[in-house]
Amino acid sequence: MTELFRSMLYVPGDKPRAIEKARTLAADAVILDLEDAVAPEHKAEARANVRAALLAGGWRVPVLVRVNGLGTRWEHEDREMALLSGASGLVLPKVEDARAAQELSLGRPLWAMIETPRGVLNAPAIAAVPGVVGLLVGANDLARALRTRPHPQRLPLLHALSAVVLAARAHGKVPLDAVFNDVRDPAGFAHECEEGHALGFAGKTLIHPDQIAPANAAYGVTDEQAQQARALLDAWEAGRAAGKSVVTFGGALVEQMHADEAQEVIALWAAHQDSVIDSSDRAH
Repeated sequence: MTELFRSMLYVPGDKPRAIEKARTLAADAVILDLEDAVAPEHKAEARANVRAALLAGGWRVPVLVRVNGLGTRWEHEDREMALLSGASGLVLPKVEDARAAQELSLGRPLWAMIETPRGVLNAPAIAAVPGVVGLLVGANDLARALRTRPHPQRLPLLHALSAVVLAARAHGKVPLDAVFNDVRDPAGFAHECEEGHALGFAGKTLIHPDQIAPANAAYGVTDEQAQQARALLDAWEAGRAAGKSVVTFGGALVEQMHADEAQEVIALWAAHQDSVIDSSDRAH
């Protein structure tokens, strides 16, 4: 089944109530965060909370753990806990080269955060590491490192954002867009989702439950889009059966790549239907 990563919600590890609430939410994946969202004096408590939540089980979606980075005094305990407690994967912050990703190829999916200039420049090599399944943009740290100024269309970051998408797609990995900071600006969030989807991201990382539904809608497939994709495939298959190399559909030329794209749209739509059914079953 095609996996959905339209919405990936960060949940601070030192907030037990938020962790429990995350079990009931419709995000496609959850990141239990031990890094930036947790102050140094709360790291041990957060690690214990995350361990308990993982061992308790009952999660509907993949649950990742964002560990503290290489070279920090918490890194080894974080990784050991995540691996022994059954995390679906690790999120490694501030990955700047392939070596760092290779060192963490521990038999679990690794999501590499690209949030520095070096990380962007080395994104292709990072994405090529076999254990890496996706690249996550960390735009806040990246913007600070680049000394950019805020811009509603993220123009200072567009090159870096596209570079991450290009690197991930070239190696068959999943690119996820950065968080949107202002939870009081739903219009701005919706615009950034549309922008990210247009750039080629598969989904968006989130910091608030209210962002889940609009992210799922922006990166999802509607029934109408799925029906259109099926109709295109029908036209393509009929044309191929008649010995044609290309066909037309709705007045436009259709080739193999369009048929492949239509199949992907249908697969994503089907994955969404399965996730809705699974959620309903668990609710009852």
